[in-house]
Amino acid sequence: MFTKFIHFCLHLKSLQFYLINSIDMSDLHLHLEEHMQSSDLLTDIVIGMSDGLTVPFALAAGLSGAVEGHVNLIWIAGIAEVAAGSIAMGLGGYLAGKTEQDHYKSELKREYWELEHKREVEIQEVRDVFLGWGLSKDTAEEATQEIIKDDKRWVDFMMKFELGLEEPDPKRARKSALNIGVSYIVGGLIPLTPYFFVENALKGLEISAAITLVCLFIFGYFKSKMTGINPWLGGLKVMFIGAAAAATAFAIAKLIQA
Repeated sequence: MFTKFIHFCLHLKSLQFYLINSIDMSDLHLHLEEHMQSSDLLTDIVIGMSDGLTVPFALAAGLSGAVEGHVNLIWIAGIAEVAAGSIAMGLGGYLAGKTEQDHYKSELKREYWELEHKREVEIQEVRDVFLGWGLSKDTAEEATQEIIKDDKRWVDFMMKFELGLEEPDPKRARKSALNIGVSYIVGGLIPLTPYFFVENALKGLEISAAITLVCLFIFGYFKSKMTGINPWLGGLKVMFIGAAAAATAFAIAKLIQA
């Protein structure tokens, strides 16, 4: 039963301690991986959609205040911005994913070095983790001796519970680039779409503003609901930011034109 407890601890990100009599480790590991992948996907969508809705909306608003009748200039510039923005945002997501992988590999290499050159210090660190969970000295010592029997298991334990690091998905960088880029395109097309169907830029801005602000509120509402923030306040906050950005761009365009 004690060995099961050790394996259970190694697969949990939480530092809460529970004594489990029996558990299917393959099902638990799969559940945790699916949860992490879902969280990563939602994070990417939030990043891409938030910028995709706001930046092209502000750009279109600014151009509406400057070109008025030349509505084709707005959607041409808007499409160019969405294309460039999606590439830039996707590249940012890719680099962030690669940085996470490189950081994990660097820390993993350092932990193996410390196991070889500072073994007693590392053993004490394992012992301290268990004592920090509230285990008695005897139980903590028994758990420590069980952990250090296998170097890989030992390093995995230290990576998770000392450094708080989970091994990143090796495909995470590419997935993040694609998710963020596509989300940016989807978000960016929303404020631009009305300009394809009108001949007057200000009329297009009115329709774009109505649609985009509603979408921003809905987006902010559900994003806040997932993060535990008051969804109504979250929705209004995101909508206000988008409106402020568009209004500022429109006002600057008018001032320059004057």
